Amino acid sequence: MLVSGFAAIGAGSGAMLTLHAGSDLDPLHSVISEYVWQSAGWLLPASLTLFAAGAALMAEAMRRAGVNRWVVALLLVWGASMFLIGAFPTDRPGVPLSMSGGIHRYAAFVAFLVMPVAGMLLARANIRYAAAMRVLSGLALAALVMVVIPYVVRMFGIPLTNDDIPAGLTQRAVVVTELAVLTLAGLSMLKPSARRAVSPALA
Repeated sequence: MLVSGFAAIGAGSGAMLTLHAGSDLDPLHSVISEYVWQSAGWLLPASLTLFAAGAALMAEAMRRAGVNRWVVALLLVWGASMFLIGAFPTDRPGVPLSMSGGIHRYAAFVAFLVMPVAGMLLARANIRYAAAMRVLSGLALAALVMVVIPYVVRMFGIPLTNDDIPAGLTQRAVVVTELAVLTLAGLSMLKPSARRAVSPALA
């Protein structure tokens, strides 16, 4: 099950990299959601669906290993959010927020928030790679704050576009660190010793 999870995450990452390689958008300022409007835009929902499947498989493997049910639930929420992000595309630039765009935006926020929390809980359990997972979870939260700040600024009526800030860079920092957390979570379960390392508080 873990191997299948890794395969899904790897395939999703490959699809995402292929999408970026075939696009002329500026990754520093263009957010990932905008790539859905490119000629190979179908790779975006495909990639996100694979991420969702990988998270679900890893969550089930952890459930069977006796990992804290909150960690399992958070991974499932992350996977479900990834699926919603892909199923409900964002709006084209300059278009008012639609229902699809709203679902896309808030599902992304939920996904960006829950994975660092799951990583912190796993790190507290003193599993393998706990130190790295703690660092990556902290970086993901810090990057999430940087992603949210522009939205807060706009709420106060201050005009701020993605061209004015490295919106694409901060969003990609969140995605990369969270995929790294998920990957480390799966790697920590590959050996029996990792399962025994789960503390009673999280078992």
